[in-house]
Amino acid sequence: MMKELRLEYPVPLMRRIMSVSASGYYAWLDRPLSKRAQEEIRLEVDIKAAHKRTRQTYGAERLQHDLAEHGIRVGICRIKRIRKKLGLRCKQKRKFKVTTDSKHTLPVAENLLGQQFAVYEPNTVWVSDITYVPTDEGWLYLAGHKDLFTGEIVGYAMGERLTRNLVSQSLFRAVAAKRPAKGLIHHSDRGSQYCSYEYSRVLHQYGLQASMSGKGNCFDNAPMESFWGTLKQELVHHRHYSSRQEAIKDITEYIEIFYNRQRLQARLRFLAPAVYARKYYAGLLAA
Repeated sequence: MMKELRLEYPVPLMRRIMSVSASGYYAWLDRPLSKRAQEEIRLEVDIKAAHKRTRQTYGAERLQHDLAEHGIRVGICRIKRIRKKLGLRCKQKRKFKVTTDSKHTLPVAENLLGQQFAVYEPNTVWVSDITYVPTDEGWLYLAGHKDLFTGEIVGYAMGERLTRNLVSQSLFRAVAAKRPAKGLIHHSDRGSQYCSYEYSRVLHQYGLQASMSGKGNCFDNAPMESFWGTLKQELVHHRHYSSRQEAIKDITEYIEIFYNRQRLQARLRFLAPAVYARKYYAGLLAA
C-alpha cells in the first residue's frame, strides 16, 4: 500500500493537506516569489546587517533610524516582527555596583546642578564619575567626564589604581579637547578624589565651578551613572579581559569610535553625540 502511494503521489502529504492537483502544486513551486516576499528577504538581510553594525545594542526604534540612515524605510512593527522571526535580541542589562569613598573630612562643594539635566549648549555642564572593570590582572579603574548637552564623553582615563591623578587625567583630556569657557559647572559625587585639595586647585585653575551630589543621592549624577550602565551592558559584560591593556584598548575603541561617533541616542533626535554637536555648531538644530 505504501509503495503504491509513493508511486502515485511524489508529494502525497502536501497534496492531501492543500487539496491541489499535482500540476497545480508544481506550478506553485516554479512560480517566482511575490514582490512582498522578495522585499521580506531583503529586509531580513538588512536588519541582520544593522543588528551587527550596531553591536547588538539597538531596540526596534533606534534600529529603524539606523536603517533610515542607510536608505531603508521600514515600519517599526515590521522590524519587531522580523527581529522576532530571526531571534535577534539586544544585549541584556546586568546589575553593577559603583563604590564611592565619601567617608572623609575634605570640603564638599554645593550642589549647583540640582538634577537639572536639561542644558542648552555644549560645555556648560560636565558630569564626572569613576567605575571599575574586572580583568585577570585585577581591577581596571576608569574615570570619565561627560558633556550634558551632547552626551559625549569628552575626557576619560584608565589605570590600575583609584587615585586623584586618575580623575585629573580625565579632566585634563576633556579641557584639552574642548577648551571650555570659565564658569562651566563640573558635577561629581563626594568621592575623596573629587574633594581633594589638589583636584579643587585644578578646577580653579581652569575656571570651572565645582558641584557635588547630595549625600547618598545617586540620582544627582544619573547621566554619568547611565553611561557606566551602557558601557557595561553593551561591552564589558560580554567580554573576558586577560589583561588591563586588553580592556583599555577595547574600552577606548568603544568610546571613541562607537559611543561618541556612531551610537544613536533618542534624546539627541536619534543622532550620535559628535553628529549632534556638529549640527549644533552649524545651526541645524532648530526646533
